[in-house]
Amino acid sequence: MILPKIRKIKVERYIGGLSKFRKIDNPIKLSANESALGASPKARKAFEIGKNEIFRYPESDSNYLRNIISREFKIKPNRIICGAGSDQIFDLTCKLFLTGGDEVICTKFGFIMHRIYASLHGAKVLLAKEKNFKSSVNEIIKLVTKKTKIVFIANPNNPTGTYFTKNEMINLRKKLRNDILLVVDDAYFEFMNNSDFKSGLDIFKNSKNVLVTRTFSKIYGLAGLRLGWGYSTKKIIDSLNKIKPPFNVNRAALDASVEALKDKKWIKKAINHNTYWSKKIFLTLKKNKIITNKPSANFFLMNFDKTKINSNLAFKKLANKRLILRKMNQYNISNSLRFTIGNASENKYFIKTLGSILK
Repeated sequence: MILPKIRKIKVERYIGGLSKFRKIDNPIKLSANESALGASPKARKAFEIGKNEIFRYPESDSNYLRNIISREFKIKPNRIICGAGSDQIFDLTCKLFLTGGDEVICTKFGFIMHRIYASLHGAKVLLAKEKNFKSSVNEIIKLVTKKTKIVFIANPNNPTGTYFTKNEMINLRKKLRNDILLVVDDAYFEFMNNSDFKSGLDIFKNSKNVLVTRTFSKIYGLAGLRLGWGYSTKKIIDSLNKIKPPFNVNRAALDASVEALKDKKWIKKAINHNTYWSKKIFLTLKKNKIITNKPSANFFLMNFDKTKINSNLAFKKLANKRLILRKMNQYNISNSLRFTIGNASENKYFIKTLGSILK
């Protein structure tokens, strides 16, 4: 039987953090950088109330949510686009700007979805070198050619936990040509309390050649509802809206996200929880001779070069104790695992278990 010919797509597939490993009962999933505390009770209530309306289409332009975001962050609603996760914004951006022969620059250990979408839309991806898991403005600028269309920066970066300072980000934008779009992924900015850091939105909200993305998956705990948003010039956002699927954000996500944004007490609680446990876990990792990033986001990249066991054995030993961490094979980061900060009981259990498996 002759079938339609499938186009050959040479792009790697994203591998998410494991939820289960073998047949382990009641696994503790610390592999996906999800919220430690879950969604706000107010967001969950809105989700529950909205269930009676799921037979109706959602707003096609997420107008109500965009107005709430506009008021919350003091930005213009007509310069906001909402998507099914911030990764849909990356996809739409690459679709809008890239054609065969274009080039996109990412950092070597930057968030892998950036390069996946760039490759999917026909671009050649160039990876800027990193030192101690952080790139530099100079390394990025070295790769710029006349074919460069987009530069992607996740700040702070997943999975390394490193970040560009405010001055570094400003310097990068100054050194890039005006016709190169800088995409700043702000997914973890809420967790940052470093004095030299500023979010992409705070730095570039008035820029004409920057697109900033945000997500409801991390601090707001709505990863399962798939919701993110982007901010740029009206011209860019209008163009993205032309290629955006209708009704791309579901009703449940819209209902829950509005209340999640409003619940300042829950957001503060989540930030305080992360700040407390990130410091505690950082000291624990250091005590156990595990090389890691300083506290920044809600996760740690753990290197086992100085311990008695390697990362593969550590993964298995932790999994046997129900703790599921993220392997770094897809990122080609050797002898390492990524650990997501969990709730209090999960963190205490991790600290206790880690000490026992490294003896």
